[in-house]
Amino acid sequence: MDFAFLDSWLKRHRTPRGIAVHSTGEDDQERVAELLSECGLLRERASDSGVELDDTAESLERLDQLVPSWRDDPDELPWLGNDAGLYLGTVIIRTVPGAAWQVGPNGHPVVTLGSGREFDVVAIGHDWAESGTPELSQAYAEASEV
Repeated sequence: MDFAFLDSWLKRHRTPRGIAVHSTGEDDQERVAELLSECGLLRERASDSGVELDDTAESLERLDQLVPSWRDDPDELPWLGNDAGLYLGTVIIRTVPGAAWQVGPNGHPVVTLGSGREFDVVAIGHDWAESGTPELSQAYAEASEV
C-alpha cells in the first residue's frame, strides 16, 4: 500500500537536521574545529563543479553561484545543508577575530563571535541548501561586521 501522507510525514521526521557535539574541555577546541571543517560532501560537490573550497569568504561567494542540483536528491539535501553550515562556520572561525565554536542548545555547534552574538550556522546551511537564502556570503558578511 502507498500512503502519500505517510511518505510526507516520514520524509520530514527522518531527515537529519544537524549534528551534536560533545566536548570534554577547552583542549578540544582545535580538534572540534578540525572535525567540523571536514565537510566532505560539500567539498566533493564543489570540486565536481570546479569550485575550490579554501576556507575563505570568496569561496562562500563561489558556493552561492553553484547550480543547486542537490535539491533533486531528498536524501542528499540534509547532509549537504549540514556541510554548508559547518563550512560557513569554519570560514567564520578562521577569518573573524574572536569567533569560536561553542556547543549550543541540544548539543548543536554554533559560532559565537567576540561580541557574544551566536550564529546557528547549521540552520543557515540548511536554509541555503533548501532555498538558496540566505546566501552563505551574506551570512558571513553579517557575522564579520564590526
